[in-house]
Amino acid sequence: MNLIVTILLAILIFGVIIMIHELGHFLTAKAVGIRVPEFSIGMGPQLCHFTKGETKYTLRLFPIGGYVAMEGEDEESSDDRAFCNKKPWQKILVIAAGATMNLILGFLIMLGIVCSRPVVSSTQISYFDPSAVSSEQLQLGDEILKINDYKVHTANDLIYAFLDVGTDPVQITVRRDGEVITLEDVPFAYEEVEGQTIVQLDFKVAGKEKTPFLVLKESWYMTTGVVKEVWVSFGKLITGQFQMNQLAGPVGVTQMIGEVASTRDYSSIFLMTAFITINIGVFNLLPLPALDGGRLMFLLLELLRGKPVQAKYEGYVHAAGLFLLMGLMLFVTFNDIIRLIKG
Repeated sequence: MNLIVTILLAILIFGVIIMIHELGHFLTAKAVGIRVPEFSIGMGPQLCHFTKGETKYTLRLFPIGGYVAMEGEDEESSDDRAFCNKKPWQKILVIAAGATMNLILGFLIMLGIVCSRPVVSSTQISYFDPSAVSSEQLQLGDEILKINDYKVHTANDLIYAFLDVGTDPVQITVRRDGEVITLEDVPFAYEEVEGQTIVQLDFKVAGKEKTPFLVLKESWYMTTGVVKEVWVSFGKLITGQFQMNQLAGPVGVTQMIGEVASTRDYSSIFLMTAFITINIGVFNLLPLPALDGGRLMFLLLELLRGKPVQAKYEGYVHAAGLFLLMGLMLFVTFNDIIRLIKG
């Protein structure tokens, strides 16, 4: 029963995120006058559909994606309402709208989470554990501004910053009695988690009374903090600091959803949903073929050249990118299943 609930919850979460993404493309395409023959949620065999106006709305079997089929998107068309015949800036708006909607959804979820909490977090130290070692340099009332080169604005930023520290010396910039000072080699205890060395945070931060400004500020920084982590993680993957087998695909994410759902902590479920939709939004904007970011690169090139790249050549690039992306998905899913079997 728990497995069924987990799968249904994962389908619901992925379904909402996919729908929001495709809705961004769809509404923007309609707004700039592009004809849309089909709007689909899911991939694979068709489960059901209905037609309204010129658009067929389809629900398909596999909740791993979706698409907005626009006239003239991947081929030449003489239709004035075809994607290929629109101005470059209009096409850029349409392609960027999907990921933008994912990011907006992430921000709105973060906003709801912050509103539901009794206080807004801060980075001001209010308590040290009895066994704390960082208190050799840190003091109560210190407002942490930076961990090494990582700027922090929220309690979540502190967690992200310390995840990247490893066993390196920790340099912490704080505001103390109105003065900004930098503390070198702040001591911390460490622990091994799944083969990775993690700093043990031995202090807690204070909460602040909620005001509309602080709520919006906290929500914004919680959202941009996730965006930053995605970019940092992608950079580490490119440079080899992260291994490919550390990536999680749909199976791994579903497992994590199940673990969070088992706690019955609804705030954590929404937080994970925000994390997933922001990840998808940022990932789609990466300048890689077959992704929205790859299409945006061709559109920016069109803007600079004054004419588009021939559709067939762009199609070859995206087809190759899609092939590689599907290979990556198979590899990641295989690793997810192996991790699941090993427990």
